[in-house]
Amino acid sequence: MELSVYNIKGEDTGKKVTLSDAIFGIEPNDHAIYLDVKQYMANQRQGTHKAKQRSELSGSTRKLGRQKGGGGARRGDINSPVLVGGARVFGPVPRDYSFKLNKKVKQLARKSAFSYKAAEGKIVLLDEINFEAPKTKDYLAMLKSLKVADKKLLIILSDQNKNVYLSARNIEGSKVVTINELNTYTILDASTLILTEAALAGIEQHFKA
Repeated sequence: MELSVYNIKGEDTGKKVTLSDAIFGIEPNDHAIYLDVKQYMANQRQGTHKAKQRSELSGSTRKLGRQKGGGGARRGDINSPVLVGGARVFGPVPRDYSFKLNKKVKQLARKSAFSYKAAEGKIVLLDEINFEAPKTKDYLAMLKSLKVADKKLLIILSDQNKNVYLSARNIEGSKVVTINELNTYTILDASTLILTEAALAGIEQHFKA
């Protein structure tokens, strides 16, 4: 697949770049995508949830009523789970939700995500993105020129660029990342990907490794 290269003013530079079929043209593997997104979401969880169990509550251990003949459920002390304000049975405890996922599966998931975006025509290629100073006005002008101002965007750069990051920081629906920060979730979550030529070369080099 060939893409035209634009500048930040939305003008066609006349250059054409062919996307690698090994990255942007594979048959997407939905199960690999599911596993990678599941791992990403699991890693976002703090796992600090906690409910007090019976042994952790303070209160008298006196048995409230006789064992039989009361007509209700058996209960012991005031901390019994059957009473209002009592302990919780099998409540949540702190835990780690992360799990291992093979590197090749993660690579396949990212390639599948890129292939979906390429097939949908949701990739815009720029020669470079750079601003003389952090200016949201210039960033919005670039989006308007590229006709993607109303889209949920993922801007992919080859290296950190403070001016671009700060210019986009306050814009809802815009996220700026470098190649090392890419993951399947953020690729699929965006409706349009904006890549620089350097970022595209870096992605192809990264997936060859």
